[in-house]
Amino acid sequence: MADSNSQNGAHTIAEILSEPRTWTQCLEALERSGQLRELSAKLLINVEWVFVGCGSSFYLAQIAAATWSILTGGPARAIPASEILFFPKLLPGGCQPVLISRSGQTSEVVDVAKYIERELRIRALAITCGTGTQVETIASEVIRLSQADEKSTVMTRSFTSMLLALQALAAERAGRRDFLAALRSLPAQMEPRLADVERAVRSVVNARTYADYVFLGQGPFFGVAQESMLKVKEMSCSYGQAFHTLEFRHGPKAIVSGDTLVTFFLSESGSEPESAVLEEVKGLGGATLVVANTANAAVRRSADCLIELSLDVPEVARPAAAVIAGQLLGFYMGMRKGFDPDQPRNLTRAVILDGKDGGSPNRART
Repeated sequence: MADSNSQNGAHTIAEILSEPRTWTQCLEALERSGQLRELSAKLLINVEWVFVGCGSSFYLAQIAAATWSILTGGPARAIPASEILFFPKLLPGGCQPVLISRSGQTSEVVDVAKYIERELRIRALAITCGTGTQVETIASEVIRLSQADEKSTVMTRSFTSMLLALQALAAERAGRRDFLAALRSLPAQMEPRLADVERAVRSVVNARTYADYVFLGQGPFFGVAQESMLKVKEMSCSYGQAFHTLEFRHGPKAIVSGDTLVTFFLSESGSEPESAVLEEVKGLGGATLVVANTANAAVRRSADCLIELSLDVPEVARPAAAVIAGQLLGFYMGMRKGFDPDQPRNLTRAVILDGKDGGSPNRART
């Protein structure tokens, strides 16, 4: 556990460790309200769903888009809000936009909401943890998870809670009652595993620091790798990179040395080839941290630190649990380096611009 005598990072570690309880609160509230069933019935069908965000919310969008396609069989993609502002033709016509913003005040997301709702006249869904926010006044539909908001600067429980809500919406659209039941069971399964995950991450951090932190994942776990990379950057000001696991072979593996920690978020769908990359990285002298649901003998041989989640839920329901290891790595690295993870340098809870950097999409570029 975090040092109880230190005020640094007190909010962040409490919020990370509260994630399973927060998931239960959010999912139960959505179930009671029936909102997801209503949204599934009224939002567009037979169109591409586009998940839009900035920073952590964009990485969340990547996982949500992957989940949507896997569960519903329909097309989905994630786009950073700024891309729509600068290159509006990247937004597919007739799509169903989903705007993701913890604060509901992020300038680029607010500007995209105005463009979609007021100029394109497309009804957007927004998801936020804020109350009385700008994006809520613009979007036609809103999912609000106030229970998941944080006092700290970085997104932790808001990230995973909004992700689970969007995954539950995908399951509603797909008629996957079994998947909804799995999501509801996830908090109770993950809660008792938190202490072991925390101990494993602390052992890695206490061992040494590295010059380079690399995070690898495929499918829905690529967004987990991206978000974990960002947590390490935000909270510990360390150099981090993220890649698709097998893409790491195609050039990036040149960076591997004894001064590189490579974190693998292993999937079951790509188990054999991803394990082969793990063995290759270990053979090149890199240090390895592995987050997997279950590990075979080959993974155990190549993992310097192994975190087995052992969750009895479908693979695509596991990203919210897997990313906690990345959040804890960023937190404890920050503490080791003398930073305050609650208040990372140069960062604020929401990026609110003065209007010069965002605004309406640029139609001069075609």
